[in-house]
Amino acid sequence: MSEVWRVALPGERVLLREPGPADEAALLRLFEECEDWFTAATGLLSAPGDVQSPCYALPEGADPGDKVLLLVERNGEVAGLVDAVRDWPEAGAVAVGLFLLAPWARGRGLGRAVAEKLLERGVSRVTATVPAGWRAGERFLERLGFALEAPQGALRRAEWLGES
Repeated sequence: MSEVWRVALPGERVLLREPGPADEAALLRLFEECEDWFTAATGLLSAPGDVQSPCYALPEGADPGDKVLLLVERNGEVAGLVDAVRDWPEAGAVAVGLFLLAPWARGRGLGRAVAEKLLERGVSRVTATVPAGWRAGERFLERLGFALEAPQGALRRAEWLGES
């Protein structure tokens, strides 16, 4: 059994856990609900094959064993997905490729609570990817203390430096 983390959010039961085969239908629904993010990131709506993409996508040089996928479950319903790689681009760092929340779960403090739970895991540096022009994502990262860099292709990079 994989580890489950409880996330503190008043009045809510929020868990972070690894997805399993039984979660495929819920992830398909999540991706369909997040058509705004997919359109901003790729110019297209999500397709069924997109559910498996986070399972295999890695930055160049990253170790597949450092890949982390976590479902965000709110009151028993899949509300989001976090895709990250530990120790990349260096030891102690984390690269977040996807931090996706369903539209019905946004704007209620859930994203911040999940991010804070993950940041307390003792990392020294976090980089995150956000689609260029995706102001909701940029504002979210800025409120968490990330510094946004200039656009690089279709994506912007954001970086958070933890306390040493």
